[in-house]
Amino acid sequence: MLSEVFWIAFISTVSGIVLKLASMAYKSKCKECSMGCIKVIRDVELEEKENEFEITHKQSPSSKNQPNEEKESTV
Repeated sequence: MLSEVFWIAFISTVSGIVLKLASMAYKSKCKECSMGCIKVIRDVELEEKENEFEITHKQSPSSKNQPNEEKESTV
């Protein structure tokens, strides 16, 4: 008979594998992802537009620090 420690470790490992597979399917840029009996269909156009917006409107670190430096030098 198998001990409780084995079953806890086994269930934890299987749960971890399932969560990792779900994470990989979510992070993929595919419209349709199927793994075994699980099939995920999603709209990735909105995510692509959001990523493009973040890239084009991202401020460089040097431009964020410039106003603070000017304030400190005038004081």
